[in-house]
Amino acid sequence: MRLRVRELPLAGLPPELDGLRVAHLSDFHLGVPSRGVRAVERAVDWVAERRPDLVCVTGDLLSRPRAEAQLLALLARLPHPYVVLGNHDYALSRDPFSRPVELGRLEHGTMLLDSSVVVEERGKRVEVAGVDPRTWLEKKHSAFDDPAADLRILLCHFPRALDTVPEGRWDLILAGHLHAGQIVLPYGFGKVLLAHPTAPYAEGMFERGGTVIHVSPGLGTTFVPFRFFARPEVTELVLRSRK
Repeated sequence: MRLRVRELPLAGLPPELDGLRVAHLSDFHLGVPSRGVRAVERAVDWVAERRPDLVCVTGDLLSRPRAEAQLLALLARLPHPYVVLGNHDYALSRDPFSRPVELGRLEHGTMLLDSSVVVEERGKRVEVAGVDPRTWLEKKHSAFDDPAADLRILLCHFPRALDTVPEGRWDLILAGHLHAGQIVLPYGFGKVLLAHPTAPYAEGMFERGGTVIHVSPGLGTTFVPFRFFARPEVTELVLRSRK
């Protein structure tokens, strides 16, 4: 797996927030046999050791209820994570191995279900908001008040959020969902994502209308308990001011 540090330039980022470190984890899929469990444990250890300024987790944490205690123990090792859920947490998928989970609260961290918080970092206001996946799947737009923060971050499990959010409302979106394809066939200078062959934002960083999205390759698996040419990854994003 990859333990990756990436610089992420943001237009309008205040100088005080230049160098702010944001850890992004996604797609644990705990509760089913998979090598992803070890990847999640390594990722949590790495983030806990590095102690970034913000920790964000973007959904699909559980595939079965039996792993809830394991998940809560892992989250407790992170410096106050901000968490959203994904479709697999509610078994809203084609995966026959998923079962719905009633995870309505966290003992450590903040769950964001169509809600937001404003925290202070380096004397500046940072808004962290999260989309409830049920709202997304019902094709409803999550409404958030605008607190006029200095940095505005949206957590949404689904990368297509980049195409649907109001232009200019968010500086940064963090998403997951696609596992970088999970089963990928490389060819020449490209690759085919078998599960999501037409996905426009499979992994990495993209920009639209002044908003940047980082799509995490995630850590776990669905349908089959392995990956092929789609390495699991935990990412530390180092935000940089861009004129």
